Amino acid sequence: MTTELNALLIDEISVCTNGTRLNVATAGSGSPVLLMHGFPHTWRVWSAIIPVLAETHRVIAPDLRGLGASQRDTTGYDARNLATDMLGVLDALDEPQAAVVAIDAGAPPAFLLGLEHPARVSRLVLMESTIGRLPGAEDFFRAGPPWWFGFHAVPGLAETVLEGHEAEYIDFFLRQGTANGAGVDVGIRDAFVRAYVGRDSLRAAFEHYRAMPTNAAQIAEATANHRLTIPTLAIGGQVVGAATGGQLQPISDHFENILIPSSGHIVPLDQPAELLTRLLPFLMA
Repeated sequence: MTTELNALLIDEISVCTNGTRLNVATAGSGSPVLLMHGFPHTWRVWSAIIPVLAETHRVIAPDLRGLGASQRDTTGYDARNLATDMLGVLDALDEPQAAVVAIDAGAPPAFLLGLEHPARVSRLVLMESTIGRLPGAEDFFRAGPPWWFGFHAVPGLAETVLEGHEAEYIDFFLRQGTANGAGVDVGIRDAFVRAYVGRDSLRAAFEHYRAMPTNAAQIAEATANHRLTIPTLAIGGQVVGAATGGQLQPISDHFENILIPSSGHIVPLDQPAELLTRLLPFLMA
């Protein structure tokens, strides 16, 4: 189907990859940019920047495994497998290589994609996320991990508690994720809420958190044998801030780090213009 977004046609297609089916939004033409969202998002977290990116790039924005309009799988939510999902998306779209931009829960699989498949990733941008248990995020975790990490991690608990109250829960994260606490555009907010309604939708979302110990082990194993050799940019807002860059800098050969202090956690919706001023030059370099 096609969706008009700021006068730009976005094609949403179904892509079979790695034993699952992903909904993938595409737009524009040129060198490809793969966008990977987090929680509680869908590909629409990139809505405010896709029109500008699509002027010079082929934008590829999947709903990650189990999320949005993608298939609700029971397994396969670890970072390495999600990276394999993305390789299959690039293969299906005949793209041998792409720049990869990721936020929140999309960042660990994007990190492994760039680390373990550097020939497939031209440039890597990771924002507002910690990367496993790599050193450098000690200040972020000084008071312990965010409370929802543990809540989401208990099998069956969060979906049981939250079923029927999805809108209120999603609103909490959207308000907390914006600098002024106002949340996001109502149309995008409503799309996010629809994507997470129902026990199985919630369960699939929380599988990403339940995979965190596996992700940490995979990242530790991978970084023991590899460095990031591709150009890498870390972007921090008001929540994770400098932690992403603190983790990436020691293991990166070509590294840049920027902070957008005016932005809350959901950078592409909270400060899209500022993000684009930093992102576009990096992608075009």
